[in-house]
Amino acid sequence: MAFADLLDRLGGVGTFQIVHSIFLAFPVLMVATHNFLQNFTAAFPAHHCEPKPGINGTDGLTYQEFLRITVPTDQKGQPEKCRRFTEPQWSFLHPNATLANITGIETESCVDGWVYDRSVIRSSIITEWDLICNLSSMKQMAQSVYMVGVLLGGAIFGGLSDRFGRRTILIWSYMQMSVAGTLVAFLPNFPCYVFFRLISGMTFSSVLLNTLCLMLEWMPVKGRTLAGTFIGYVFTSGQMVLAGLAYAIRDWRWLQFCVTAPFYFFFVYSWWESGRWLILNGKTDQALTNLRRVARMNGKLEEGLKMTKDEMIAEMQHEISSRKSSHTVLDLVRTPGMRRITGCLMMVWFSTSFAYYGLAMDLQKFGISVYLVQFCFGAIDIPAKFVAALIMSYVGRRVAQSTFLILAGAMIIINIFVPVDMRVLRTALAALGKGFCASAFMCAYLYSGELFPTEIRQTGMGFSDVNARVGSVVAPVIHLIGEHIPILPAIIFGTAPILSGIAAACVLTETRNQPLTDTIQEVEE
Repeated sequence: MAFADLLDRLGGVGTFQIVHSIFLAFPVLMVATHNFLQNFTAAFPAHHCEPKPGINGTDGLTYQEFLRITVPTDQKGQPEKCRRFTEPQWSFLHPNATLANITGIETESCVDGWVYDRSVIRSSIITEWDLICNLSSMKQMAQSVYMVGVLLGGAIFGGLSDRFGRRTILIWSYMQMSVAGTLVAFLPNFPCYVFFRLISGMTFSSVLLNTLCLMLEWMPVKGRTLAGTFIGYVFTSGQMVLAGLAYAIRDWRWLQFCVTAPFYFFFVYSWWESGRWLILNGKTDQALTNLRRVARMNGKLEEGLKMTKDEMIAEMQHEISSRKSSHTVLDLVRTPGMRRITGCLMMVWFSTSFAYYGLAMDLQKFGISVYLVQFCFGAIDIPAKFVAALIMSYVGRRVAQSTFLILAGAMIIINIFVPVDMRVLRTALAALGKGFCASAFMCAYLYSGELFPTEIRQTGMGFSDVNARVGSVVAPVIHLIGEHIPILPAIIFGTAPILSGIAAACVLTETRNQPLTDTIQEVEE
């Protein structure tokens, strides 16, 4: 708490903290749009085979009549997406003709390409590279690769920021997102798209991680809860902003560039390095300069001028000495109590992220405007996080965590039994499920930080985040199963959080109004 005491002397939550937080929030707003971008840049428009060219006798036919004789229909009476007749079926033009039984008629694949309905989705990677029929799995593969980038970014940039500083890595991340996002928008082939989306995913983790660190390390204790909540709502707002941008910009390349371009501006402006990090890494001169700048902005110039390096180091002595102790990931499973906490939180983080992205990255299945669904899925997080905060504060962390997980899974399972034509109800249940997942995420961040002891808290939180990223990588793969067994993804996405919620209720201990544990030994007692 020593550095927090220094901040309290320099004005507490003052002008600097407010302005600093607002400027750091803008990149978080835009990076959130990248996370859900494939809902639009990889959207599937309605499509069917290009009819066979060079057919004589079609001059007097309407386009619908032409399709009737050249492309078979599916069970819903819509043109087949991946097959066409080898020869025109003139008999289907007869008023009494039936299309019910076409199994005996010879068909072929779409050798001349496809015709896309561009009334809603004017352009996407699907239409540009024909990622349909046998290549339809490429969409989910690209999303999984992006999530692998998110996983790698958390593992790589977390350590780099401890070594080189939060500000340095954050500036690098803005530049990396600018370059990678622009290349995604303008490179001409799918392999390049996938590779640079992976690079963008790495940046996503880095921006969130280092923004939160830089914001909280300049924030006094009494402002940290508000700052964390603020960033959460900024991320939620980014999801709603994406819906508006995608509605206005229907070309996928320009949409990609539009959500990337602001990072060129973020790269130009930057704030000061974390004073806490500077002191812990021996850069006390720069730390003192930055603290005096903070004092000036907060109207405490005289207090800042009185501060000396020796006084600053003396205040931070406990943190400097405690930094020398080292722990590894193995300490998370070395003792029975830590194995119980770590094992259960692995389930909680994996299933929460797994269900969250299982719902959030498959919006077209609801049959309602994908732009409206994206907006609603973002907006539901606002009341969800507010309710989560209330229940955690007044009821308890364990109850909140288990309840939200079970409710999220229940919404997904219930949706299985709702008829497909009840689109509004299906969308509402899915939105509630995503909202409960968002609540579970909010609980997990606070609850995990209170369950892990101080000496290994950062290691535990990092390990938990890795499990969440694994869940987000696996979620798109599960959607591929739906192409063969449509009901199975919903069963899997619903069952996982229910089992995790039950485990949390039975295994974890309540931490509300309890002092934080500092050592592994305290956990075992």
